[in-house]
Amino acid sequence: MTTTPAPSRRAVQPEAGGISAGDLGGADIVRVAAALVSAAVIIAALYYGQDILIPLAFAFLIGFALNPPVVWLRRRGLPKVIAIVAVMTVVLVLLASLFLVLGTQLRSLGEQLPTYQSTIHSKLDDLKAQFKAPGMLDSALNAITSLQKEVEAVQGAEAQRVEVVAAPGTQLQVALVWLGRVLGPLATAGIILVFVVLALLDRTDLRDRLLRILGGNLHRSTDAIEDAGRRISRYLLMQLVVNTTFAIPLALGLWLIGVPGALLWGVVAAVLRFVPYVGALISAVFPLALAFAVDPGWHMVLWTLALIAGLEFISNNIVEPMLYGTSTGLSAISLIAAATFWTALWGPVGLILSTPLTVCLLVLGKTLPQLQFLDTLLGSVPVLSPTERIYQRLLAGDVDEAIEIAESEIETLAVVPFYDAVGIAVLRLASDDYGRQATAAHRLRVAEGMEALLEELRDEHPVAAPVVPGPQVVCIGGKWEIDAIAAEMLAHALSLEGIAAQTRRVVHVTASSVGRLDLDGVPVVCINYFSGEPNSAARQFCRRLRQRWPELKIVLVLWTVPAEALASDAFKEIGADEIATSIAEVIGRAQRMLPEVAGEPTGAEAPANDDERVEALHGTDFLAASLRDDLDAIAKRAADAFDVDVAMISAIDADQEIVIGRSKELSGFGRDEAGRPILPRQAAICDYVVASGETLVVADTERDARFTDNPVAKTWGLRFYAGAPLRSADGFVLGALCILDADARTLDERERELLEKLAADVVETISRKEVDRSSQQAETETEASATVGQPVPE
Repeated sequence: MTTTPAPSRRAVQPEAGGISAGDLGGADIVRVAAALVSAAVIIAALYYGQDILIPLAFAFLIGFALNPPVVWLRRRGLPKVIAIVAVMTVVLVLLASLFLVLGTQLRSLGEQLPTYQSTIHSKLDDLKAQFKAPGMLDSALNAITSLQKEVEAVQGAEAQRVEVVAAPGTQLQVALVWLGRVLGPLATAGIILVFVVLALLDRTDLRDRLLRILGGNLHRSTDAIEDAGRRISRYLLMQLVVNTTFAIPLALGLWLIGVPGALLWGVVAAVLRFVPYVGALISAVFPLALAFAVDPGWHMVLWTLALIAGLEFISNNIVEPMLYGTSTGLSAISLIAAATFWTALWGPVGLILSTPLTVCLLVLGKTLPQLQFLDTLLGSVPVLSPTERIYQRLLAGDVDEAIEIAESEIETLAVVPFYDAVGIAVLRLASDDYGRQATAAHRLRVAEGMEALLEELRDEHPVAAPVVPGPQVVCIGGKWEIDAIAAEMLAHALSLEGIAAQTRRVVHVTASSVGRLDLDGVPVVCINYFSGEPNSAARQFCRRLRQRWPELKIVLVLWTVPAEALASDAFKEIGADEIATSIAEVIGRAQRMLPEVAGEPTGAEAPANDDERVEALHGTDFLAASLRDDLDAIAKRAADAFDVDVAMISAIDADQEIVIGRSKELSGFGRDEAGRPILPRQAAICDYVVASGETLVVADTERDARFTDNPVAKTWGLRFYAGAPLRSADGFVLGALCILDADARTLDERERELLEKLAADVVETISRKEVDRSSQQAETETEASATVGQPVPE
């Protein structure tokens, strides 16, 4: 058995001739100085080049929004130029119509403003009278005023203020000034329009140039560009939806209240809300001011304020969280910091562009290793995993926060998966740091903190009364304190799964100490080790146990030994019956050793509607032999894409699995009339996919108790399995698309989604063939009915 060396109990000393701390400090200083100088140069270039960069940024932002309709038109057969011209024409017509409607609203509103002057003056007079009335602050204000007069008397007479007023210019000068103010924004708009058209025309060329600039791994750069485009496009789309869902009820509500120009203020709100943070406040000022001017009383103002506040509450707490989610991938604090930075750099325009620009920086941080700190600073993904967070809180002595994090994770994972994925990982970190970095105080805090955390979890998640008297499994720590903590965690997990488990502690593995463990009548013992080299200690422990209880079954749990380093017969060398490396594996092996708890293994449990599912399978073309070539091609594509040994498409019948598509020839099992491999359903791993209706990933069949002795895995020499369900239009899972490999591995989330997409392609291919067959059959019947029958007389 190959194992990893155990960490030394002494701190690692620096090697002679290595780099000194002073050298490292100097190198770090130079690196930080270079980074600061580079950042200063980049910020200066952004500031002084804003006249060019702002139109470019707006153009690319608009290009992201207009590219989907251009692509849609091109897929309908239109040439690129015509598609771009059509989209730009529609956009310009919509903008012109919008400005026309808004201009009409503004002109109408301007004509009515003089009629509101009396109302405004009346309200202002009332407010002045209210403020002039004597109040409780008058005495304090009078005291401050008298004190100010005394100070001015001491300082002497106030100097007379002189103001220089420039002479008014000529009419031509005034006209030129106003013309310059108007032509500036128009010129910028024209530049943006030209850039948008060019960006749409040369989109592929620009993408290729950006890929060359990013350099390095072409796969990584391609994913980065797709990620940036997806995030920005989703952000713009969701922003448009949020603004529209806010503007429509606002305009309708203002119209019902009686505020003039309700449509105008709805459009203004929709546009200004593209400006983060301040846009919503500015858009609320206009209808509130107009309500103040129109109504002689205060009812219209209050109703308008209530309408805006209610819509803001609904939008901020319901609509935006539901639509946005994590579309940008930016944390809340990074959004605020980015808005502040870009506003200081480019003014209000920078505030509008802050989110898309920061998304681009985030993607660069995910792509370029040199800029990885941007991903850490800006991303919404926690920089520390739950394991690291709990471990850090324990090191700091903050047990309460560690418990809060654990309970939060349990809400998502449940207790047993939390123990397996997080709890044991925390102990593994403590084991790795034991002789390297941890001090005595750190070790004590981790041990005491984990015991307190386990005690809290046992209280919050109590176990049911055992089915049989006495413990069925006893968990023992092998050597260190963390071994004993792992045994307590494992015992709680086993008890939650219906296996009565207890813990025992042993300080020294001597005959007398082992005899005091009181294991009479206990069928299974689990010995836990975090040591990298547990062979000698485990062998001695197993020998002592065998001498006292010869019929005892021993499961050796090696938490720090990689699963791939364990040979299938490694436990025989040590004297254990089984070896496990995870809580889930221990539970599965314990259930196999205790038939009174789970019974003999019978494979996956059939779904409740299995009869209807089988009937639906035979009512489709899933089992048609004519589809073999098409399904083999999809299986071959899946095997190549995932770089695995075998990919196959199977249909689960009442009592057998039929391989209807495969990437290569498979041997070792029977064949049906069409020459396709058939397997007993009880041995089919794909049957677990049918039973659950979800994608199943088995990283290592030798470490999963359900499949340790699976005949399919043994016959084909496979250790990795991943299968996605083949779901019919009626919702029945008729089979699975699965990939298998001789080496243990796993799939990330994107690979799972890709496997599920390929499974959907399988179903679509079969459904399309069914439609084609039905159409051909209908044509044949039509031709037969037209040629066979009574001849028509002339």
